[in-house]
Formats: sequence, structure tokens, C-alpha cells
Amino acid sequence: AVSHYRLFPKALGRLVAALGVRELHLALTQGFWRTRAWGQPPLQAPAGAELWVWFQPTVTDVDKAWKELSNILSGIFCASLNFIDSTNTVTPTASFKPLGLANGTDHHLLRYAVLPREVVCTENLTPWKKLLPCGSKAGLAVLLKAERLFHSSYHSQAVHIRPICRDASCLAVSWELRQTLTVVFDTFSSGQGKKDWSLFKMFSRTLTDACPLASQSKVYVDISPKNKEKELLEVTPPPASVHEAIVQGDKRTYAVYDLLSPSLFNTSRSLNVQLKWKRPQDSSELPTPVLHAQRYVSGYGLQTGEISTLIYNTHPYRAFPVILLETVPWYLRLYVHTLTIITKGKENKPSYIHYQPAQDRRRPHLLEMLIQLPANSVTKITIQFERALLKWTEYPPDPNHGFYVSSSVLSALVPSVIAMKDVDVEQSPLFTSLFPSSDGSSYFVRLYTEPLLVNLPTPDFSMPYNVICLTCTVVAVCYGSFYNLLTRTFHVEEPSRGGLAKRLANIIRKFRGVPPL
Repeated sequence: AVSHYRLFPKALGRLVAALGVRELHLALTQGFWRTRAWGQPPLQAPAGAELWVWFQPTVTDVDKAWKELSNILSGIFCASLNFIDSTNTVTPTASFKPLGLANGTDHHLLRYAVLPREVVCTENLTPWKKLLPCGSKAGLAVLLKAERLFHSSYHSQAVHIRPICRDASCLAVSWELRQTLTVVFDTFSSGQGKKDWSLFKMFSRTLTDACPLASQSKVYVDISPKNKEKELLEVTPPPASVHEAIVQGDKRTYAVYDLLSPSLFNTSRSLNVQLKWKRPQDSSELPTPVLHAQRYVSGYGLQTGEISTLIYNTHPYRAFPVILLETVPWYLRLYVHTLTIITKGKENKPSYIHYQPAQDRRRPHLLEMLIQLPANSVTKITIQFERALLKWTEYPPDPNHGFYVSSSVLSALVPSVIAMKDVDVEQSPLFTSLFPSSDGSSYFVRLYTEPLLVNLPTPDFSMPYNVICLTCTVVAVCYGSFYNLLTRTFHVEEPSRGGLAKRLANIIRKFRGVPPL
């Protein structure tokens, strides 16, 4: 349990203690990370809302604790996590291992769920910022301006809670709360074809001071040379130090700005980091990551279809295994006998398969496989499905838009293309936490594919409305006419004889031989 709340939020601390949570990982993402255009994602998350939790072995009813946890988190972060139930929750056996201290890995204590329809907006960002020790009033958090963050190509905010060792001897355990925010700004399109950027251009704000409660407050700017040409870019103001680190199998160079350094704000009251290119750059894409994937649905009609997943291994000479996790809703009935895995025109038999069939309106399909990816290859995984018929009360709003299928999850230890060791660079707690690596020869990657949008047979929900309108119109016209005939009174009006003037005129006309009026 959390013993004090000087820095740790009390709302999360009490939640962890009351429900027996060992690890908690929550991510709210708007957009999809374009791997081929932006490179390997620094922090992976699927589109929508993702929640996976490890519970303590002392928890007797994991499903009850999971449901209560999702409802409480829904209130804390103003998200629709209360829609997490048994129909979209699975228990993976190999894909999600504990990231902190763990005495055992009983997968029955793990729960995983994704809501791909979840939309992230300002009301989700506000409670996330309130969990920070200084909120959004000081430090790096002053840059978190909602109207700028959500006017971006990609936005992902996450909360991670795990137990870690307090010191090297690991005699005491502490809780680590890590809040991450990943944003992608398309400066090339918004900057009139220029890749120059600055903090003020992206966030409409600059840094003025550090959070008073922070022991470290630094800004890292990636200045790694492209094609060994360092003179192409210029960073202002000049950094006080440069840091080198191994990030996802590549050696990166960073310009470091320490907000706690007194000399940083001597010349200016604010810090506005700017990066300028000395000459125009081409719009060539970044090097393709060693491991990337894509997913799509094919077929025609509203009865059957096929889900295809392409996994790419671009390493020139190393093969490595990958764990694939597929979660498919129950209303897409998978034909498991049609599962095929093809690599370089040959069948690729998985080393491990775990399949849990779905139950209508109770649980989704769960498919986990361990697949070996040969060097410089493309592996295609296909499986056919049949669409089920839903009750009219089970359709979400705007059902003609389609039904979302959550992303596939790929987990692998990817070998580095460039041989290097961790001892070649200076160690940093930040990079060690964000990019864990056992050695310089490989690094762990968890990737998410695109979510799928599948059309189901949808009834015409406007038909009852049209029938009601037509019926009411016909009844109103018929009944109105009939009621009018029944209730109207008819009177025969006799023609009036006229007044004295008319009589005199008729007498005169009679003497003249003219017809009367």
C-alpha cells in the first residue's frame, strides 16, 4: 500500500490498495501511429482506450475487482471505461508480462481490454494533468495546452503504475507512477513546406521555470545526424550538454537542457528551443523499422470475410520470433480451420498456439501465436470469419458507420541492425525506464496494428419511424373526414324575399314588362 501522498496521487494510491492492484497500465490515444512515415513509435499504444492490469495473488474474485476498477478509472479520467465488460475482456497467456517486480506470472491474475471507439478529448486531459505534482502550473506541463495538443496528427496519454526496487539491494519496494504523453505535429504541412520547429510554434507557449517538487527537469532534443551530416541542422539556444543513448537498436544523440540549471534562464526569462535546417530538406521517409505490421479486412457482402495481417522483418540476416495476440468480438465468428500462415510462399507453423473460442454475448475470441520470422521476409496471416446477426437493441449509435475490431498486438525481442553495447554510452534513468534493453544486441518492441472497421447486417432503423408517420397521416385524413361528416349539422336555407326597395323595384319592372330581380 502507499504510505504517503506527498507526490503520489491519493486517488490512484487508494485505488491500488483497495483493489489489490499489482500493475496498472492505461492509455488513451487519438489517431494511429504511421510507422513508415514516422519511424518506430517511442511509446506504443493502440487507437482508443487500452487498459491492462495485473492483480495481487490475494485477490479472490479477479473479475469483480476488474469491473470495479474500470468503473472507478472511468470516473477519474472522464472516459468511457465503464463499457469494459466480459464481451471485450481477455486474459492473455504470453503477450503481457509484468513490467515491475513480480513473484509469479499466473496469467489468471491478468486482464486486458481495448475500446477502439473511444474518443480522446479535453475532458480526459484535464484529470491527467491534475495527477502531476505541479499540475499544469509549472515545469514542463505548462506546454500542455489542450487546443494545441488536440490539433495534432497523433495524441496519446498514458498512466503506468508498477512496483520497483527502492535501491540496488531491493530490500524495500516502492510504487512508481509514470505519466507519458506522445504528440506528433506535422510541421512540414503547417510550416509551408519547412521542417523548422520551435516550442512556441508547436505549443504556443515557452518554458519559464521548473516544477519546484522536481529533482530532475530536462528537455531532450534529438539531433542525431542523418547520413552523418551534422552541419545540416542548428539548435538554439546552444545546449549545455549532449547525451548519447541506445534507443531501439540505434545510437541517438540528444541536446540536453536542464531547467534546474541557474544559468539556463540568465540570458532570457523563458526557454524556446528552436531547430532550423540550414538548407531545404527532402521529404524522404525515415528508415523502415526492423519490425512493422499492417492489418486489413477483405471480402464482399455481409455474410463472410477474411482478416489478413502482414508482419514484416526487414533485418538483413537475423530471424527472430514474435508473439501475435488477436482479440476478435464474438459477433465475428472465426473459422479456425481456415487459419493460414505463409512466409516466402511456404507454410509457417507456429511454435505455440493458444485459442479461446468466443461465447455469444459473453466473451470475445482470443488467439495467441508464437511465430518465427525469417530474415528479410513478409509473413501473411489470414483467417476467415462469418458475421452474426445482432438483436436490434445491441447496435451502437450510428451502426452504418461500422463495428470496430481492436488492434492486433505484436511482442518481440528485435535484434539490432548495428552491433553495439550499452557500455558504449552513458546510462540515463529516463531512457532506461522508457527503452529497457537486456543488452545492446536486442531490444523489446510491442507494436499495434490498425483497428479494423467491419460492416454488419444492419436493419433499417428508420422504417418504424416512416411507418408511424405514414400510418398517422392516413388515419388522420380518414378519421378527420369521417368525424367531420358525423359531427357537422346541415341546414336548408330559404332564399330571402328581399326588402321594401326590392319589392318596389319589381313592381315597376312588372309594369314595364321587364323580368323581376
